[in-house]
Amino acid sequence: MKIHRYVLNLEWTGNRGEGTRTLSGYGREHRISAGAKPPINGSSDPSFRGDPTCWNPEELLVASIAACHKLWYLGLCAEAGVIVQGYTDQPEGLMVEEAGGAGQFESVTLRPCVTIAAGSDPELAVALHDKAHAMCFIARSVNFPVRNLPTIRTG
Repeated sequence: MKIHRYVLNLEWTGNRGEGTRTLSGYGREHRISAGAKPPINGSSDPSFRGDPTCWNPEELLVASIAACHKLWYLGLCAEAGVIVQGYTDQPEGLMVEEAGGAGQFESVTLRPCVTIAAGSDPELAVALHDKAHAMCFIARSVNFPVRNLPTIRTG
């Protein structure tokens, strides 16, 4: 077994001068950074008083699942001789908020649209999505279903 460690910095940047004196008096903005990487400006979802121009944690979770799936899929295709020429996705997460304010994701649906080279096996290209899902570190770590609805096109 191999252990990987991910260390980040998160700095709250939403203090408007009075800290958290009132619920509506502070900003939800923050900056996520790690080493020499460009920082990510984040906030809460706009429905929770967040800045709509910043990434929120829910979007980042959905993006992480989609990116992990894509990375596994491309690697599996390369190993299997399926030549991918294009890959896009429009992932969607469904989160339910309870009356008391707590909530949880109920599902994430990935919609990868993959263009493969002529001569590549489209059935194998579809099947490799299942294998990518089974291997994806992020999808394996969440406690809600992650669905894949791939479309394969030949370029």
